This record gives sequence, structure tokens and C-alpha cells, in this order.
Amino acid sequence: MKKDIILSGVGGQGILSIATIIGEAATRAGLNLKQAEVHGMSQRGGEVESGLRLSDAEIYSDLVPLGAADMILSMEPMEALRYLPYLHEGGYVITSSSPFRNIASYPEEAVQAALAGLEHVISLDLDKITRENAIPKSANVVLLGTAARLLGILTPEQLEESIRTIFASKGSAVVEMNLKAFEIGQKYGRR
Repeated sequence: MKKDIILSGVGGQGILSIATIIGEAATRAGLNLKQAEVHGMSQRGGEVESGLRLSDAEIYSDLVPLGAADMILSMEPMEALRYLPYLHEGGYVITSSSPFRNIASYPEEAVQAALAGLEHVISLDLDKITRENAIPKSANVVLLGTAARLLGILTPEQLEESIRTIFASKGSAVVEMNLKAFEIGQKYGRR
């Protein structure tokens, strides 16, 4: 089994934390993993992308080929659209519907219309979800929770264990907040 995933967003949204959680879970599960990253993080708000390739067989390249991604997980809706050429037919887009307005003329209506036209898309108002649940710094983990069952190659339980490991050094309150965010996200992934 193989899964190719594109993670996208802008600097400061936790894209690389999602990659770390998935990578830790994949390593513990004995899967092969390749990861390629593009950082725009030298300034907050710059593009961040990470390609993850997971497989129970050998992986020869860390780059997700055009038309091969099973899933795009995006913290920013326009960034999700940027990577559509990488998504295979039948692949899923799971994205925040909340734009990060880092340009003056952000085309919010056009972006939302383009997302609505996709066959397999889950668009979440992460700003509202995190505000209502008092988990403001865990929007990225809500997004991961939404994708958990659709990943297929890792179980939600494996991802939860990875969350515990990755955030352990930040204390139990941070671990619990992220586990809560993951659980909330899973509810949206079951719809």
C-alpha cells in the first residue's frame, strides 16, 4: 500500500508539525517514508509545502509526481488550489475555508467556488472550530484529525500516539489540547 500526500499552507500554520506527526507514526508503523519540503518560513506568511510519500514497499523518490497525490491537506484554501495538479482523479482535498490574507486582493469568492467544484473536498472553518472549542493553536491537528480515516495507511490510534510523542516535551496540557483537536477533527472526517 502507498499514500502520497501534499501538505500546504503558509508559514506559522503548523504544516511541518503535521508532517512530523505523520512521519513519526509512519516510522513507528515500520513504513517507508520520504519527505520533501519547500519552506517560505523565513517570513511569516510565506508558502510552506511538504510532500509525504508513505509505503510498505521501497520508495525511490521523495517528490510526489504530478497527478499522483492521494490527498492534499491544506491550512489555507488558495494554497490547496495551487497543488491541484498533483492530485490524482478521485483524490481528496481537506482544507481550511479560512483564508490567510497575505495579499491585498485575495480572491476569496473565486477560491471558494473552485473548491466547491471539486468532487472530493472537505472544507472546514478552522477559525470557528478552534475558537468554539478553545484550542486556538491546534487548527493543524483538527485538519489532521479530519484526514485520519481517509489516510488509510495509518490508523487514528497510531496518529494519536504520535501526537503524544511529538508534543510531550511541551507538557501535558499541550498534549491534551492536541488530542482534543484530533478527536474534534475526526468527527468532520466521518461526514
